[in-house]
Amino acid sequence: MSGTERVFSFEFFPPKSEEATQKLRATRERLAQVRPHFFSVTYGAGGSTREGTVSTVLEMHSAGLPVAPHISCIGSDERSIRQLLQTYQQVGIRRLVALRGDLPSGMAAGSARFRYASDLVEFVREETGRWFHIEVAAYPEVHPQSRGASDDLAAFVRKMRAGADSAITQYFFGLEGYLRFVDDARRAGVHEPIVPGIMPITNFSQLARFSDACGAEIPRWMRRRLESFGDDRASIRAFGLDVVASLCERLLAQGAPGIHFYTMNLAEPTLAIWSRLGLPSAPS
Repeated sequence: MSGTERVFSFEFFPPKSEEATQKLRATRERLAQVRPHFFSVTYGAGGSTREGTVSTVLEMHSAGLPVAPHISCIGSDERSIRQLLQTYQQVGIRRLVALRGDLPSGMAAGSARFRYASDLVEFVREETGRWFHIEVAAYPEVHPQSRGASDDLAAFVRKMRAGADSAITQYFFGLEGYLRFVDDARRAGVHEPIVPGIMPITNFSQLARFSDACGAEIPRWMRRRLESFGDDRASIRAFGLDVVASLCERLLAQGAPGIHFYTMNLAEPTLAIWSRLGLPSAPS
């Protein structure tokens, strides 16, 4: 599936309190020890975490960490996005995750220029040329707002043709869906890397809530096993480690071009998977 260097990355969300900020600093220091290719930092619906995202990104960058800020276009206009791009260019950040983003209830959509992520990718290229490596999102199990798999694939192809360099998927637990999506993308002429997104399992109720919101399917057998553990957090974590590490092993064996970990700002669950996979401290 990929003959190039595998890319391993970790995702954070911006902290909302001083305590959370301190915890994230400790988490990133631990995860930095395994030398991922980059850390990404999310951007809330309609830019609701804009200041937190920018400050987290700039702090990490100044600490010498490779960081890729998320940017989204829903609720934004050309001027605000241009300012963001200039801020990141001026300090030397070279990677972005470009997303359409979610629109908070009651909020206007913003500039008519930006309806889809492909519009944002096109704008970044117009403004900055090839300065940024642009990541976009992919949905092996179909975006929850899409009319169907064919429309979803067409939207993905548009993002890639607009100038994206690679893609990161929504998390999933079914290998076959990812492999099928990659095959479909290849047949549609997309040959850039499609990196699988992986969610460590530590809390079943939280996972179920996230999955219902984003359209990620928890297989029936897996949901039943997790439900059977009740409040036994240790058993949930042990089972989750087995399931997710096995999925990662199969993905890498099938030639996946790396792994993107949704860390939930925690170090241990991701490091446990990393260790189980036998990945080196400097991915290669």
